[in-house]
Amino acid sequence: MNHLSRWGRGLCLAGAVALLGACSVLPQAETVQTYLLPQGATPARASNNQLDRSLRIARPQASQVLDSTRIAVIPQGSQISNYKGARWSNPAPALLRDRLQEAFQADGRFAALSNDDQHVQADLELIGNLLAFQSEYRNGRPEAVIRLDARLVRSGTQRIVASRSFSVRQPSQDVQVPAVVNAFGQASDQLARQLIDWTASQASRP
Repeated sequence: MNHLSRWGRGLCLAGAVALLGACSVLPQAETVQTYLLPQGATPARASNNQLDRSLRIARPQASQVLDSTRIAVIPQGSQISNYKGARWSNPAPALLRDRLQEAFQADGRFAALSNDDQHVQADLELIGNLLAFQSEYRNGRPEAVIRLDARLVRSGTQRIVASRSFSVRQPSQDVQVPAVVNAFGQASDQLARQLIDWTASQASRP
């Protein structure tokens, strides 16, 4: 009986050790840093006369890879990946739409602005396809790349007033994620300036 008892205690002890060992190799929860899209200096209000037009800025369409909070990166060739442990505060299309609305508001050329979440009437709508919102490596250094196919649509008739493709690249100062995020902010500011000038010029036509 004593022999069986000692054998049973040995089994229990071995089982406890095995459980402790299993617990020690369980994966640790990933630490995730969440990033806002950085904003540069607020641009000066445009001196041009205000346009008697209201504009709605829509969230651009994007592929499943880009319509995500993950920060996309192409380290080489056509392989797309994500920065580990880093996320945007919103999916990339929403981040870009909100940045554009802020920039249009600061510019002041349109009489009224809204976005597609607000469901209000507008004379014109800015829509588009977000083709790139990622970091791409060139000569061993990352660059923030944004490509947008934009269309300006007359809301009442859904007629396309004008369309244009925009592409901006902004080198990062470093390979670390915070520097890459700053490059995305600068690239977004560049895109906003180009898009505002183009949209205002098209909207001013009869």
